[in-house]
Amino acid sequence: MSFAQANPAPAAAARDPLLQPLRIKNLVLKNRVMSTSHASGMEEGGMPKERYQLYHEEKAKGGIALSMFGGSSNVAPDSPNIFRQLNVGTDDIIPWLQEFSDRMHAHGAALMVQITHLGRRGEPYADKWLPTIAPSAMRETLHRSFPKEMDEHDIRRVVQAYAAAVRRCKEGGLDGVETLAGGHLIGQFLSPSTNHRTDRYGGSLENRCRFGLEVFEAIRREVGDDFIVGMRYVIDEGETGLQMSDAIKVAHIFERTGMLDFYNAIYGRMDTERALAVANMPGMASPIAPWLQQVGAFKREVGLPVFHAARISDIATARHAIREGLLDMVAMTRAHIADPHIVRKIEAGEEDRIRPCVGATHCQSPFRPHCLHNPSSGREKDLPHAIERSDRAGRKVVVVGGGPAGLEAARVSAERGHEVVLLEAGAKLGGQLLLGERASWRRDLIGIVGWRAEEIRRLGVRVELNRYAEVEDVLAENPDAVIVATGGVPDIDWIDGAEHCTSVWDVIGGATRLAAEVLVYDGTGRHPGPQAAELAAQEGRKVQFVSIDAQISQELTYAERVIWKKRIYELGVPMIFDHEIVKVERRGNRMAATFRNLASEQLMEREADQILVEHGTRPADDLYHALKPHAGNDGVTDIDALLALKPQPLYLRPEARIELHRIGDAVASRNVQAAVLDAMRLCRAL
Repeated sequence: MSFAQANPAPAAAARDPLLQPLRIKNLVLKNRVMSTSHASGMEEGGMPKERYQLYHEEKAKGGIALSMFGGSSNVAPDSPNIFRQLNVGTDDIIPWLQEFSDRMHAHGAALMVQITHLGRRGEPYADKWLPTIAPSAMRETLHRSFPKEMDEHDIRRVVQAYAAAVRRCKEGGLDGVETLAGGHLIGQFLSPSTNHRTDRYGGSLENRCRFGLEVFEAIRREVGDDFIVGMRYVIDEGETGLQMSDAIKVAHIFERTGMLDFYNAIYGRMDTERALAVANMPGMASPIAPWLQQVGAFKREVGLPVFHAARISDIATARHAIREGLLDMVAMTRAHIADPHIVRKIEAGEEDRIRPCVGATHCQSPFRPHCLHNPSSGREKDLPHAIERSDRAGRKVVVVGGGPAGLEAARVSAERGHEVVLLEAGAKLGGQLLLGERASWRRDLIGIVGWRAEEIRRLGVRVELNRYAEVEDVLAENPDAVIVATGGVPDIDWIDGAEHCTSVWDVIGGATRLAAEVLVYDGTGRHPGPQAAELAAQEGRKVQFVSIDAQISQELTYAERVIWKKRIYELGVPMIFDHEIVKVERRGNRMAATFRNLASEQLMEREADQILVEHGTRPADDLYHALKPHAGNDGVTDIDALLALKPQPLYLRPEARIELHRIGDAVASRNVQAAVLDAMRLCRAL
């Protein structure tokens, strides 16, 4: 791909604030773009092995100046591994760090790690099953431990554990480390909401700084003054925690010691799911860069370089942050999960080709660090980001369906050098995402469609809209391969009384008007159920919400779930959980729905003017089945070949020319990433 080899034009590099170097002591960062530490979920036994390294190396190939890793790497046994962290509490990690450093430095990128002790944020039943420790015996809501109040023996032990961990990082060839203060042990000492001590480690602001100062003193004794040491530091915890005025005073205390080299500024608390999703790591429901001005105000008060990450997902905002002096390094962490080649594309003058981060927070799910619309992220070893031209380039590929799966199939096939035609029955590209973007806070989803639409335009894919493809239409294209990506249709026919039900799709899409009183049944725990409830409530309808799950949006990431929970509570919609729908019947001018409690098996009846049902989709696969007699492979996708990224065998009817496959929801009801992953794996071997 052209950006990977391009060199920046000297004039452009001289003008662009993002491409200017930054010196911190003896370290020169080649530009102002970085990725902050996060728990990528790829550690193996607490070690950053090959897969972990390849994920970060892709950013180095993409031109990033600094990649941080570790996602709260643990310094001591009573800071347990609870979200796939690394273990910097053992010398076993040193060879892996050395290998990792060499890999990144070969591309001119710096590498740092975040180290921590979780304190009360740990869990007593994880890893070594040790009691958690904290400044005060105050339970954290999110991770639920009741910590032991640290005595001075604990304090001395943990201080030395930090120093030993940094020594390992220096021996591992890293360029620096940062400690994590906000919400973790150092921050728990700093915050008046978590430090209620009355000894020399509590009370006054200066006393609350004592533990952190002792940590940095021990680190400097261990590694000297030249090694880069910073702190990921919360500048404002909100009303019940460390306020910004005091956070600035604390920063001055640390800065005056000369032991710190930078602040990596964050905002808000992290001790509840809501705090994480709404403030600390904001997603799609948040404005772009919500805390940038506050961090800029903090930077004006301190003398050290300031880094920051919080939904800085577009280049214009990143450039503004550096140009206006709000930041010294702009951290585009999730943006690099969506596209690790951001800097190279800027350098090559291909900024418009950057794959946008839409803030879907899929990378914060148990599937992390996978991106909702970049299936290669986290799979670099098996599914490289660069798509090579096919040895069989020039084949004719027909893709039917213009949703995420079909768009990705068309894009990848065209990158492989094939002639591609995309047939879409609707007037617009996007499939189900056109419904999803109608939600109040999910409008950015359309970026998944827009980027692919522009890429296939650039690649010369012929797109025909309003084209409901029949078998004859497909065969008339004389294709070598046909990819059926026709998606699915609402699955409600199985309900006893389905004729009295309305699909949530019909009301979200505007095909059916809402009645005065509606009941929404959510049988999947995905987006459409709460989206329909939100729409109805916003239109002034009386709404009831019944779910088969134990909580709203159970299938989604915690960040998405928090936003839907917040929205539905704010709208005053009553919610009932743990109930499955049994039947629906007409009762006069109203509908009566019967539900079964999944725990007690008791039946419950609710009436409404309209029953809206979400139960996923069933494949819209009529075209696929009609094409099978024309396919040499009988429409079979060989799984072994798919996973090995090898061409599909045509072993059933060699005399038939067409290779036929179906992907995405045309196979089974799944999410966007599953759809684009289907397309990527299949089409990069065409």
